[in-house]
Amino acid sequence: MKLIFIGLIRGGIPFMLLGTVAVLLGFQNKTMEARGTFFTALIVSIVGASSIIYDIPQWGLVKRSTFHFMLMLITIYPILLFSGWFPLHTFKDGLIVLGIFLLVGLFLWTLFFTLATIFKW
Repeated sequence: MKLIFIGLIRGGIPFMLLGTVAVLLGFQNKTMEARGTFFTALIVSIVGASSIIYDIPQWGLVKRSTFHFMLMLITIYPILLFSGWFPLHTFKDGLIVLGIFLLVGLFLWTLFFTLATIFKW
C-alpha cells in the first residue's frame, strides 16, 4: 500500500502541475501548446508513477525492467501516436515512432542504470 501511495505522489504532482499549465494555455487559446503540455503531463505522470516498480524488493532487475518496458509500451507508445507530435500517414510512420520510443527508452534505461550503480540508489 505504501508503494501505491508513493506512486500516486510521484505521478500525481507532475500531472497536477503540468495539467494546470495546460489548462491555463487552453484559456489563452493556445490550443496546440495546451495539447502538447497535456500529453507531456500524461507521459511524465505515468513514468513517475511507474518508477515504483524499481522499489519492489522481491523482484529482480530483469523482472522489473521487463514489467516497466511492457507498461511503457502499452501506455507511452499510444500517447506518442495520438499526441500529434509525429506524422502518422502510413504504417511505416508508426514503426518509426516505435523505433524512436525504443531508442529513447534504451538510452534512458542505460543512463539511469548507470547512475543507480554509481550512486547506489
